[in-house]
Amino acid sequence: MIVYLAHGASGTADSMLPHVEGLRRRDIAAETVALPVGRADRAVNAYREQVDVISGAIIGGHSFGGRVASLLAAEEPPRGLILLSYPLHPPGKPAWESRVDHWPKIDCPVLLLSGEADPFARIDLLRQAISTLKHAELVTYPKVRHGLKPVLDDALDRVARFVDRLADGS
Repeated sequence: MIVYLAHGASGTADSMLPHVEGLRRRDIAAETVALPVGRADRAVNAYREQVDVISGAIIGGHSFGGRVASLLAAEEPPRGLILLSYPLHPPGKPAWESRVDHWPKIDCPVLLLSGEADPFARIDLLRQAISTLKHAELVTYPKVRHGLKPVLDDALDRVARFVDRLADGS
């Protein structure tokens, strides 16, 4: 089972290397996914083309990359979905429904990791939004903003446990 992680809107596949290398150190097979700049719905095919077999993979990403992965998961179920700092809403504009209207179509287990000070995802709204997912676990980090670098080791430990649970079939 391979974990595929895509970058945020201002990043590149290389910006996900610390995550991928950290997972590899935890004996988790992982690869980066490169996405085009632009709208998330237009990047879904680019994501799909970089994953060998969606149904056997765990897909996800940071921010925009996670949003693209979630759109893909709503169309074609992966083994699991990892959302790192999901961009629930633009900063200061907490209208979030349009960014999760596809979530009820996601049938796989989902792990969400988010900073409690993330301007792209007010935690109260994120907690409300995850109720639309069938199988979701939310982990939050106090004082962490948009990005998990300050808590990357803990976040990757949690991702590794999530992957192990999926590999064990639980």
